[in-house]
Amino acid sequence: MEHKNLIATIYLKDGGAVKGREDDTSAGDWKELAKSYNESGVDKLYVFDLSQSDKEHDLHLEIIRKISRMVEIPVYGAGNIRKIEDVKKTLYAGCKGAILDGSRHDIVQIAQEASQRFGKEKLLVSMETVDLLFKHRDEAKEHIHKLVVLNENIIEALANITDIPFSVIVSGYDLGRWAEILKRDCVTGIGGDYVSSPGTDILALKRNLAAEGIQTRKFVSSIPWDEFKLNGDGLIPVIVQEYQTCEVLMLAYMNEEAYNMTLDLGKMTYYSRSRQELWVKGETSGHYQYVKSLTIDCDKDTILASVSQVGAACHTGNPTCFFQNLVKKEYISRNPLKVFENMYDTIKERKKHPKKGSYTNYLFDKGLDKILQNIGEEATEIVIAAKNNEPDEITYEICDFIYDLVMTMVETGITWDEVVEELNQRYFYNGNRQ
Repeated sequence: MEHKNLIATIYLKDGGAVKGREDDTSAGDWKELAKSYNESGVDKLYVFDLSQSDKEHDLHLEIIRKISRMVEIPVYGAGNIRKIEDVKKTLYAGCKGAILDGSRHDIVQIAQEASQRFGKEKLLVSMETVDLLFKHRDEAKEHIHKLVVLNENIIEALANITDIPFSVIVSGYDLGRWAEILKRDCVTGIGGDYVSSPGTDILALKRNLAAEGIQTRKFVSSIPWDEFKLNGDGLIPVIVQEYQTCEVLMLAYMNEEAYNMTLDLGKMTYYSRSRQELWVKGETSGHYQYVKSLTIDCDKDTILASVSQVGAACHTGNPTCFFQNLVKKEYISRNPLKVFENMYDTIKERKKHPKKGSYTNYLFDKGLDKILQNIGEEATEIVIAAKNNEPDEITYEICDFIYDLVMTMVETGITWDEVVEELNQRYFYNGNRQ
């Protein structure tokens, strides 16, 4: 049996999240909802645009774009996809796929054109009835990758009509009924208000489904515990680093129970040598560490954990436990991101605390137009140096250009995090713009 997905849903109306297509009650902050789904163990996220105007639709597309950059789980956009241009905008917003409305009279035409332009694998269709498949069974199979069923009462009929796989969005939670639905080969996942509730323990839900014979996506160790080389106390040290910056956060220890619980919960769990007990990091402070990856070294005696750290890792309130210098020698960093971050921080500090005679402050005083003028001039200098095939000059001019670029970022409030997220979205996450 293939792994089944648990799917969260966000419904957007008037720029905010609401509880459903027929329920305008606020569901909370869409940013916080997206973050919670990303860390909780949810496998996919469907975002439904309930807009009533073009202006509202554009606002929701921008929210979808931001959500796609906030999370690692696949995001699918639905609602108000009325023409091929809307499919394009949805995919370019960072969505893994666009969910078309199966009740539209022109759905087949849109699906055909979109599949030819963007690929069949990018297209899903939502359905509340089986009318589309009765009328256009062959066309649907040719141009549609998956279906999204919004009415669980049509599951039986749908399974008899087509072999196109589909996910199901349901109301409420009934373990027996969910297991019955998910055991169908044609069903790839299930979602709805229960999965989307911030209070739902997704990993506990996956354990309950596993007990019913449903395989879901979860952490499984590629090497058994008995192959690890433990210290004299029967423990293995764990070096913990932030997955985005690779900054080392802390060192802790695990026994077998802590390791298995980490895999089970998706949250870092350790064994306290002083208290002689297990502890889930963040259980009292809320500063959880969500597992991104666990790697073991060549001797199998140390684990490297890459985590998403909520809040501070150290009990002192410091971001990392390693904040006290013992000895230090000045050195030049070769880490590009660190260099750019240091450059940004220096310029930002200069803007906040001006220094007499500073060229940076001179530019800030002159304003954005002067900074932008410099960018144009330096870009031209790069072109000239490149045309003249002068490597040293190219390097020099690129550095000047980057300086003015960072000046622009600080002046307009753009951060490296936003730039890196955009680059990742374009070139590493889904390939829509490559």
